[in-house]
This record gives sequence, structure tokens and C-alpha cells, in this order.
Amino acid sequence: MELREKNGVKYLVFPRLEQIDFVNHLFSTRIGGVSKGCYSQMNLSYTRGDEKEAVDENYKRIADIMGHGRKLDDFVSTFQTHTTNVKVITEEDRGKGPARSRDYIDIDGLITNVPGIILSTFHADCPPVYFVDPVNKAIGLSHSGWKGTKGEISARTIEKMADNYGTKAEDLICAIGPSICGDCYEIGEDVASEFSENYTEAELRDNKILVKYPEGKYRLYLWNAIKLTLLKKGVKEENIIITDICTRCNPELLFSHRIHHEDRGNLAAFLSINGNS
Repeated sequence: MELREKNGVKYLVFPRLEQIDFVNHLFSTRIGGVSKGCYSQMNLSYTRGDEKEAVDENYKRIADIMGHGRKLDDFVSTFQTHTTNVKVITEEDRGKGPARSRDYIDIDGLITNVPGIILSTFHADCPPVYFVDPVNKAIGLSHSGWKGTKGEISARTIEKMADNYGTKAEDLICAIGPSICGDCYEIGEDVASEFSENYTEAELRDNKILVKYPEGKYRLYLWNAIKLTLLKKGVKEENIIITDICTRCNPELLFSHRIHHEDRGNLAAFLSINGNS
């Protein structure tokens, strides 16, 4: 990924996704917003106690970067509860999140083929997964924490895109965004056993998904688990892009739940089809 800056706002992009002419995207950092205190500076969550006016302004700055005349009521946000539920976003959903109330809950993934709508997911260690179908001009964006990864939300997203837009996995370009890296992600026996139920020992070992450490501790490599899900679903390996940026390793640039705990804002991933709103 590459770090960019516009009008003081720093953000991250995948150069490979930038080459796709009908979409634009970014992953936010902490830098360049107006939030204060522990939310400093670019907090994109309305539910953590930050001032609404500050979060609104942060979204307006993101809209400016996304371009194409985007504004606050073009964003549509998830309602994340670590599910594998994916919602189809239509024109009627435009603005649900920053501009108006969401009339849904328990949604960790979004898909659309509507130009101008900006899909949005929230992050502070859990990976975002971007999906771009260049054949049918459809997109998806999912929040894939350990529960969503174990439940294969990436596979559910692809299935939903196939059902609604005719998407074929072999056509997809997918990107796994910034989150906690495997070397930093220590888990206990309880979470490790959940993954052992969903993967064979060979899959966990050969794909370096779960690595055992002394005293009942493990390291969980979510990026590798998500990649395996995408491959098994039929996405081509050359079309899977994986970040090189860990949230926990970069606390000055990114919010990390493992570092900042509850005294923090939220990062966000954004993906949109170009066109008039």
C-alpha cells in the first residue's frame, strides 16, 4: 500500500485498485481530521463519544478525496456486530450512516452496483476486504474480524455478488486492508479452538494461519486465513492483494484496539463506483 496526502489528510491506497478506472477507494489514517483528544484526528465513528460535528467534517474531507462530487449523503455504512451478514445496497440506501439513520443492524458486509455510493466499513485492528468485479462493474466491502474470518464472510460476500450481479470469483480483484498482523495478534486457546474446528491441521499449518506458542498462546494470521477463503472460493491468486501495514505496529498513524483499547476513534475503509451521485 502507499501513503498519500490531500489537504493535510493522510490516507492509504492499493496501487493495483487505483488502476481500475471505474472505482476509487481508500483506507483512512488518524491524520488530517478535526477530532480532539483520544479521537484525534480522523475519527470516523459516531458511536465512540466523539462530537458529531467533528465526525461530519471528517467525512466531508474523505468525500473530497474520493472526488466526483461526493458528499456526506453518498456514504453508506455497515452496522458491524462481527457477523457474516452481507447487505445489497441500492439507491434507496444512499446516505444511511453519516447522513441518516440506518434501518438495519447486524451487517458486516456491503455490496452494490450503484455509481456514486461510497461503501464504508469501520476498523481498529480487524481487516477490511475489498471486492471489485471489473466485468459486471460491481463492488463489495466487508469487515472481517476473527469471527467473520472464521465464518468466511469473504465467501459470503462473493456469493452475494454472484446472486445479485452475476459475479464470477475468477474475475474478482480482492484486497485485504490494514489490520493487526499475525506476529502481533496473540490469542488464547478459546479462539484457536474455533479455527481448529473450521480448518484442517494441514490448512492451518501450510497456510500459516495458526502458530502455537508456549503457555497455551497462539498467533493468528488473519490475512492468510482470508486469502485461503478467497482461493477456495475461486479467486485467482494473482488477483489477491494483501496489505503490508499493521495497525498495532503503527499507533501514531492508525487506531489499534490492542494499543488504544476503548480510548480511540475508528478508521474506515471506503470503496465506490465512479459516476454522478
